[in-house]
Amino acid sequence: MGIMSFDLKKYIAQKRKDIDEFINSYFNPSIIPSILHDSVLYSLTAGGKRLRPILCIASYEACDGNKNIVPYATAIEFIHTYSLIHDDLPAMDNDDLRRGKPTNHKVFGEGIAILAGDGLLTEAFTILANPEYADINPKTLLKVIYEISKAAGLRGMVAGQAYDLISEGKEPDEKIVEFIHVYKTAAMIKASVKSGAILAEVSEEKLHRLETYGHSIGLAFQIIDDILDIEGTTEEMGKPKGSDIERGKMTYPRVFGIENSKNQAKRLIEKALQEIEIFGEKAEPLREIAKFIITRTK
Repeated sequence: MGIMSFDLKKYIAQKRKDIDEFINSYFNPSIIPSILHDSVLYSLTAGGKRLRPILCIASYEACDGNKNIVPYATAIEFIHTYSLIHDDLPAMDNDDLRRGKPTNHKVFGEGIAILAGDGLLTEAFTILANPEYADINPKTLLKVIYEISKAAGLRGMVAGQAYDLISEGKEPDEKIVEFIHVYKTAAMIKASVKSGAILAEVSEEKLHRLETYGHSIGLAFQIIDDILDIEGTTEEMGKPKGSDIERGKMTYPRVFGIENSKNQAKRLIEKALQEIEIFGEKAEPLREIAKFIITRTK
C-alpha cells in the first residue's frame, strides 16, 4: 500500500464494519430484560464515527500488530457510548438530540438510560479482561485496563465532565477550559491510541510518541467540536447548533476566540504528525485521521 493510494474512507468503512459485526455478535443472545438490550443497542448503533476504536486498531497496526484486536478496541466504544448516554441526561447536558436521533433517555426513560450506560461501562471491562479474544498476554491486558480505566475515571473523563458542569455560566478561564478539554475528551482519545500500542508490546520510545500523538489529536478534536457548535449546522452535527453558547459552556472559542482556536487546533495536528513520522507507511491511517479531525464538519 503506497502512501499516495491510501483511502481513509475505505479504511474507516472496513474497520466500522468489523466493529459493528462484533457488537452484533456480542449482544446475541439478547440481554434480559429486552428494554435494556434495546436501549444499549439503540445508542451503540446510532451511527457514531467509531473514532476511538479505529484509532486503537490503527495504532496497533502501526506498531506491527497482527492479531484481531477488534473486541478490545470495541470495548473503548462501549465506554464512549456510556459517557454520551449519561452526558445527554437532564441532570447533565439535557440534550434531546444525539447523532440526529432522540437521545436515549427520550426514548427509553431516564432510569433505563442510566442503567444502559452503567452496563456498557462495566461490560467494557468484561471484554478487556478476557485474553482469549486475541490470545493476548494477561499482563499486557492489565496495562491496557489500567490506561483505559484511568482515562475514563475520576482522574480523567469524569473529572473533565464534572468541571464542564460546574463551569457553566462562569467567566472564561484559560486553565479551566484546558482542564476540561484535556480530561473530558483528550484523555480517552489518547488512551485509545496508547492501548493499541500497548497491545502490540511496542518500545517505550514509540509508545511515548503515540501517547503525544493521541493527546494532541484529542485536544484538537474537542477544539474543533467547540468551533462546530458555532459554525456548523444542526443537520451536519446531529445535535442542536449553539447548545454550548446557550448553556454558557467553557469552550475554546469563548476563551480564546474562533481564529486563535483554529490556529491552536492546526498546531496540535502538526505536532501529532511530527510525532509519528518514524512509523513510516504503517502509520498512514493515523496521519489521515489526524488530517480528517481538522477538516471535519460533524
